[in-house]
Amino acid sequence: MIKDGECDSALVMHAGGLQRKFGDLTAVDNLDLELKKGEIFGLVGPDGAGKTTTMRLLCGILDPTAGEAAVAGFDVFRQPEEVKRRIGYMPQRFSLYGDLTVAENIYFYAGIYHVSRPERLRREKELLEFSRLGPFRHRLAQDLSGGMKQKLALICTLIHTPEVLFLDEPTTGVDPLSRRDFWKILYALPGEGVAVFVSTPYMDEAERCDRVALMDRGRILLSGTPAALKEGMRGDMLEVTAQPQRRAGELMSALPWVISVQIFGDRLHVGVDDADQVQEQLPTVLEKNGIRLAGVRRIAPCLEDVFVSMVTAYGADGATGDV
Repeated sequence: MIKDGECDSALVMHAGGLQRKFGDLTAVDNLDLELKKGEIFGLVGPDGAGKTTTMRLLCGILDPTAGEAAVAGFDVFRQPEEVKRRIGYMPQRFSLYGDLTVAENIYFYAGIYHVSRPERLRREKELLEFSRLGPFRHRLAQDLSGGMKQKLALICTLIHTPEVLFLDEPTTGVDPLSRRDFWKILYALPGEGVAVFVSTPYMDEAERCDRVALMDRGRILLSGTPAALKEGMRGDMLEVTAQPQRRAGELMSALPWVISVQIFGDRLHVGVDDADQVQEQLPTVLEKNGIRLAGVRRIAPCLEDVFVSMVTAYGADGATGDV
């Protein structure tokens, strides 16, 4: 049982056995998570994995079917107001006011959190400079680009200096340059004492996190540092270039010694149990089926390879774990 105001000194968020059902659908299934001070933690998974529901549970917006959670030392479900004063939450659709300027939106959200005028002016100046939105402070929010709107939403979420920042897929639909700027802001937050919990469908963003959890169908399949997850991946990874690509992928997916197949541009990433054996047998198998093999080589897996491999294994035996 979580006691009021108590928390492990190294942790700012803890969830145990967290579950949320919607009728017969289990959106979050027996979830255990921890977030440490000064950490950027990524919750990674496809649409429908349960990321948004998890975020809403941890922010005290939804009540759980079972389990417990604490943020900043307070029970999320018995003390939601105490929690909300200490967190920032940026949902997928943050409610900016289009007919207000950048500065007016910041002023409005500072008022919601009872930020004093001197503190608001200090934080506003600091955040506008860092986000490069200073020249646009008098522009209406509705006239900003998509990337600028997301950065403004982040500023509004940070204006009261939260202990924990929850971001639900904050860069979905944002151009690459704005995504880079957005992550530059996030990287600076742990130095200010802010812990970041971010959900994302993008594996390249997951690579930037201190720790990640791979989520699918409401369950955590695997968690750990990106490096540890890649090192702990079962089997070997091959990069295969073959034409026609789709037929090659379908054929290899059906082979008993292939774990997973994923398309990466004009190449295939193929997870196998034994790279040496497959490299020897693959040319003959593909040639017999009218597929031209242009190249095959062993490579280090990326985080997306790990996720695909884990989803495949989870579908087979339901295995989950930590690294």
